Amino acid sequence: MKIFTFTFTFKFKPGILRTTMIILSGGTGTPKLIDGLRNLLPDEEITVIVNTGEDIWSSEVFITPDIDTVLYLFAGILDKTRWWSIIGDTYNTYHQMKELGLSEILMLGDRDRAVNLARTDMLKKGMTLTEATADISKSFGIRAAIIPMSDDVITSMIETPRGQMHFQEFWVTHKGTPDILSFEYRGIGEARLSPAAKVALEKEDCVIIGPSNPMTSIGPILALPEIKEILKTKKVIAVSPIIGNEAVSGPAGKLMAAKGLDVSSKSVAALYKDFIDVFVYDIRDGVLNPEDIEKMGIKAVALDTMMTDEERRTELAREILKLFNLLSV
Repeated sequence: MKIFTFTFTFKFKPGILRTTMIILSGGTGTPKLIDGLRNLLPDEEITVIVNTGEDIWSSEVFITPDIDTVLYLFAGILDKTRWWSIIGDTYNTYHQMKELGLSEILMLGDRDRAVNLARTDMLKKGMTLTEATADISKSFGIRAAIIPMSDDVITSMIETPRGQMHFQEFWVTHKGTPDILSFEYRGIGEARLSPAAKVALEKEDCVIIGPSNPMTSIGPILALPEIKEILKTKKVIAVSPIIGNEAVSGPAGKLMAAKGLDVSSKSVAALYKDFIDVFVYDIRDGVLNPEDIEKMGIKAVALDTMMTDEERRTELAREILKLFNLLSV
C-alpha cells in the first residue's frame, strides 16, 4: 500500500494539469472519460494504454475492439450513440456474408472492417500490434499515443455451463446470459507489458484507471508483470464503474460475482488498493461507505461519474485533474 499525502500547494499550473496523462482503458466507460479529457488537454498530452484481452480473430481478420474504440474517438469518427464502431458506417459485407451462411461473432461495419483488414495485413507482414496501432494512428492523423497493453496474445475466456467460450462469444453472441463459473486470461503467464507502454509508464507521473470493467477490461492490463510495481511509484486515480450494487454497463457485476466478490465500489477499490492514491465513486452510490476506502489508505472522492453528455464528461475530467494537482506521493 502506498503512503500519500495531500498538499494545497499546486505542483502544476492550477486549473488544468500540464503533464502527459496516462489512462488505462477498456471498452466504453473509459473512452467517455477520455472524451472529456480532450476538452481540457491537447491530444498530444494524452497516452492511452488499452486492453487487448478481448481481441479476437474472425473471418481471417484480427479485431481489437477496445483499441479501435479509442482510435475512432481520437480520429473523430466514433459512433458516440453506441461508443463502438464508426459513425454512419454501413454493414453490407456483414449482411452479405450472413446470407452466404458465414456468421460472425462481431458485427463489423464496412469501414471498420477495412481498418481491421489493414491491421491484419500489417501483423502478417511482421509488425507488432504496437507498430500497427501507431501506423493506423498516423493514417488517421491522431496526435495522442494509443498503445496496446501487450504485443503478446492474451485471451479472456469464460467458463460457463455451456462450456468455455471467448469473452466476445459470451457477451455478444449469448448477450451475457450464461452463468459464469470462472474466467481466465489465457496466455497471461507468457505475456509481457508492451515496451512502448512500459516506457510511457516509467516516464510519466499521472495515471488514471478508467471506469471500465475491472475484470476483463482493466484486469488483463493489471495482470501483466511489472505494471503494478510501476504504478506504486506513480500518482494514480481510479474511477469506479459500479454504482451501488450494479455495474453502470456491461457484465462487470456478473464477472465480479464469479470471483466471489461483492458487486460494489468497495470491491473495486480493494482490487486496486496496493497502487492507487484516490478512488472516485459516484455521488449516487448509497451503498459505499467512504470510510471503508479511507481505511485502505486511499482517499475516497464522490463525483458525478454518469457521463451521459459532453458537459458531464468534461466536468468529471476537470475534477479528476484537480485531484492530481493536489496529490503528492
